[in-house]
Amino acid sequence: MNDPSRSLRIELRQWRQFVALAEELHFGRAAARLHMTQPPLTQAIAGLEVALGVRLFERTRRSVQITPAGAALLPEVREMLARAQALPELARAAAAGELGRLRLAFVSTVGFDLLPRWVRAFRGHWPQIALELIEATGDVQLDLLARGEVDAGFLLHSPGFVAAGLTQTRIASEPLVVALPESHALAMSERPPLKSLLTEPLVIFPRRILPSLYDTVFALYNAAGRVPQVAQEAIQMQTIVNLVSAGLGVAWVPQSVRQFQRPGIVYRPVGWPKGRVVPACETSLVWRPDVVSPALNHFLHFAREQAVTGLPSGAHVQKAQ
Repeated sequence: MNDPSRSLRIELRQWRQFVALAEELHFGRAAARLHMTQPPLTQAIAGLEVALGVRLFERTRRSVQITPAGAALLPEVREMLARAQALPELARAAAAGELGRLRLAFVSTVGFDLLPRWVRAFRGHWPQIALELIEATGDVQLDLLARGEVDAGFLLHSPGFVAAGLTQTRIASEPLVVALPESHALAMSERPPLKSLLTEPLVIFPRRILPSLYDTVFALYNAAGRVPQVAQEAIQMQTIVNLVSAGLGVAWVPQSVRQFQRPGIVYRPVGWPKGRVVPACETSLVWRPDVVSPALNHFLHFAREQAVTGLPSGAHVQKAQ
């Protein structure tokens, strides 16, 4: 009966008939269970065997017995039918955004506190949406969004920054603080003065990854008539902090980075000139408005509910006293 060139065209109805007969081992009872007469069931089973090229049942006038091939197929067919039965509900859940995959890019600063809290809370609301988290710098995120390889991203930027071609919602705002080597003389001050900090070597990220925030930092020096002495560039905030602890210079970092504690480093708010607006940075969720899946819609709604204007530590845009 075996013909490898035979094209299989087997409907789910035939597999249900196979299961019914395998469980009843009687054509009459199986036909009654399927609400059909016995001759069509006999023909359907024979047609299934022809299509498969194997005998599934041994028949005599008195009995029906399943063959080893049929017994091997039975659990697989039961699982296939169960999965097929679940497909309509899965389709409805996917269309409603209750099921699916959500690809989120994020900068390292979000990973210190906000991202773990949000992921935990979102999974509690939508456990069937699989979250794929991708750590990436701002420039890489914009490229991934443009190519459709992520659904949304958490970007760090200066206030007023607008990502071209993207929709964004601000989720946090916080001041910049300075990271200093623990052994540095300025580390002894609760609020090291800005004037003294501007003479120190600087550890900073490359402009291409956070241009708006890079320009904000450089503007501090330019306003004082100084040119930053860049001692070292590094991409990740953790690496920048590690280089500061090694004594390579000082770094301007978001206040949330203070949660990254390591030996040899201290974080200090800056002693700003009176009335000076303290430079801040913001974190926004960005996405392409032309590609919004139901799952992303749920996350955007969740993000708007969770969005804050300051961090738990009291971060906010303020004026120096």
